[in-house]
Amino acid sequence: MILKRTISTFLIFSSLFLNAVRAENRISWIPVNFYGDTLQIQVPATFPVNDQVMLSQASIKSYYEGLKEAGYAGVAQNLLSYKKEHQLDDWLYYQLIRTVAGAISPKAANYHKYTLFKWFLLVQSGYNATVSFYNDKLLLYVQSDEEVFEVPYHIKQNKQYVCLNYHDYGEIDFKKEIFKEAEIEKGPSLSAFTYKITRLPEFKPENYAVKELQFDYGQQDYHFKILVNDQVKKIFANYPVVDYAYYFNIPLSKTTYGSLIPLLKENIKGMNQANGVDYLMRFTRYAFAFETDTKVFGKEKRLSPEQTLLYENSDCEDRAAFFFYLVKELYDLPMIVLSYPEHITIAVQFSKPVGHPIHYKGNEYSICEATPQRQDLKLGQSIPHLKKVPFDVVYEYQPKK
Repeated sequence: MILKRTISTFLIFSSLFLNAVRAENRISWIPVNFYGDTLQIQVPATFPVNDQVMLSQASIKSYYEGLKEAGYAGVAQNLLSYKKEHQLDDWLYYQLIRTVAGAISPKAANYHKYTLFKWFLLVQSGYNATVSFYNDKLLLYVQSDEEVFEVPYHIKQNKQYVCLNYHDYGEIDFKKEIFKEAEIEKGPSLSAFTYKITRLPEFKPENYAVKELQFDYGQQDYHFKILVNDQVKKIFANYPVVDYAYYFNIPLSKTTYGSLIPLLKENIKGMNQANGVDYLMRFTRYAFAFETDTKVFGKEKRLSPEQTLLYENSDCEDRAAFFFYLVKELYDLPMIVLSYPEHITIAVQFSKPVGHPIHYKGNEYSICEATPQRQDLKLGQSIPHLKKVPFDVVYEYQPKK
């Protein structure tokens, strides 16, 4: 179920705090926009800490306890109600926490207060989150059992903690800069954080823009006018490199889906299975410009299917994820993801293999090269110079049926 746009009013305080502030008339309202929802958040009129927060064990603990005493623990409980109502995955919920924290304690005004407030909300929401400090640097970590790349992590009591705000600092030499974790009393049943994303928000229609795509297939010129939303870039701006199974299965938003998938269904109607997959392969291969992540982003960045539609350029990993999504959505066939030293591609299991199949676990899969190459590779053909290069199967998809 996609998130519904609503106008939500949050009562963000405990009942004890509510009675106290009503008596003193110290309630204020803070408007928050969260991907289509307009939230009016009711909070104490003043933030319960001084403007400056010293990065020390005593001051961090005092800040945390001050938030609890002022009634801000109720914020997390009401955010959790919103999370449950709209079925937010953890990453989207963290974006909600970031938005609310930024509205109450702006990041630009005081980065330490903003970061500590996010930490407070995560812990009060039941996540196993910690903060570590060194001089003027403050890092926020959350415990996660998943494999996450390109961001710092550390192991404590056999549990992995992944950094959520490393992007704010760039480079840190952890051998020279020894961070110390702040200690507070937390509940006994704290949850691990997951990076799995199963749905995107239902954005406002006016926030979508038309993007034109074109490619040729079977001596016919195909033109598409799809709807894309630039806010998707914001959602994934700091999303780390995660396991292939996760980002290959990130869905499209409802409006983008509705502008693309029915067109593709219509275009492949009447084609046999192999020809239909060939159409999707060539659409993915030729409707987008190719460029490496290093040149576009300056680092490795795996794009979700909707991001591939948004950005002007994409690489082999991005196209593999996009092609995988299309085949899964339109045909729901078994697939494997092949990882070469410098390339990623998809192989699909048909009722009858095409070309030179890949043998895996007793089944035959046909390579579908969705990235443009020097020669026009047909369905079942692999890149010539990779024919004898070993590969790993980094993800296997089997339909539930």
